[in-house]
Parts: sequence; C-alpha cells; structure tokens
Amino acid sequence: MRTLVLAITLSLAAGSAWAQQPAPVTLPNGKTWTFDPDSGREIMRTCAACHGEFGEGGGGGVYPRISGMHPDYLAEQLRAFKTRTRENIPMYPYANDRELPEKDVLDVSHYLTTIKPPKHPPSDDVKMDAFERLKLAKQAVQIPREPGDAARGKALFEADCMECHARDGQGRVKKPPLAQQHMKYLKAQITLFLSGLRKHEDVDELMRGKSADDWQNIWAHISTLDD
Repeated sequence: MRTLVLAITLSLAAGSAWAQQPAPVTLPNGKTWTFDPDSGREIMRTCAACHGEFGEGGGGGVYPRISGMHPDYLAEQLRAFKTRTRENIPMYPYANDRELPEKDVLDVSHYLTTIKPPKHPPSDDVKMDAFERLKLAKQAVQIPREPGDAARGKALFEADCMECHARDGQGRVKKPPLAQQHMKYLKAQITLFLSGLRKHEDVDELMRGKSADDWQNIWAHISTLDD
C-alpha cells in the first residue's frame, strides 16, 4: 500500500515541472497578466463540456486530453484556433478575442498544466478521502491497448517521433505528449496532417511514407506508454 501511495504522490508531483508560478506577462492591451488559478478553473468549466472536468478528454476520444500539457503549447494552439490558422469548427464559438482574450488563454493554459493526469484510478487499497478518490479517478487517463506489433512500433517511434515527443511520449515544451492521449484523436490528427488540413513541418519526411501497418504498430506502442 505504501508503494501505491508513493506512486500516486509522484504522479501528481510530476506535473509541477511545468506548473511553476509563471512570470508576469505584458498583454497586448498594456496590462500585466499574472496567473489566476481561480480564473483558469472557471474558464475550464466551459471547456469541460467537451474535454472533461479535469481536461481528461471526452466524446469517446474525439476530444483530446488537454490536462498536464506544457502551457506554451496549449496557449499556442488556442491562439491558432483564434486566428483560424488551425481549423477547428467546434472551437469557433469559443476561440475568439471576445470569448477568450489573451488573459484567459494564459490562465486556462497554466491551470491545465497544474493537472497531472494519473495513469490509473487510485487503488481501493489506498486510504484516502472519498472526494479525493473521486477527483483522482476523474482525472485518470488510461489508454486501452491497441493491436499491433508494439516492439516494431517502438522502433519506428524512437526513429521518427522521439526527438520531439520524448522517449516516454510525454512531449517537450511546444511538442505535445502522445502518451495518455486518446487514440481516436491521435489518428484523426494524422489524417489531418496527411491531407494538409493541419500543418506539420515534417509531414513528408516523417509521416507520408508509413504504411497502414506501420501506423498500427506505432499506435500499439503508444498505447503501452501509460502502463
């Protein structure tokens, strides 16, 4: 039981690496922004309809997990939705300067970073408050195993994906995590990249030459990264 408690504690603490108190920022209107976690939590209530209360994703994997990501990446994507340099029809009503000014972009991005999704709901053997147990269970993101040759997928991943997304699939500053991301969403993004509807600077070099079996093996490997 002590080991399980430690594992949960370390999982939650791991999110702090990207969740330090950010430095103040001068906004386009000349005002100074400082992180307001209560504001971020309030903004997230609107996002929760699709992305879940804790940013764990929703719609059976249609809407991605957004919790625990680097705030710079999250803010960058929200700005891309606002300018429509990244097309996303469901985001149109929300991602505009009136509904999501820069202050809100920063608040919700940094708030989501403070949530480190556990890989598993807490075990019944771990003693904790019932509310905390429910909260952790809602935050947990566990990806079902995908069929395929995970060993072959690992080799492909380490050759072509690891540089940006890290060996453990947890991503880097402006490169999103692939581990604990819903497969339906990841597969949809690859389709968008290959069709040119979403930009990726290395799509020809890293994606276009892969066969259907290659992709299935990559999904099989990625689906093991939350084990």
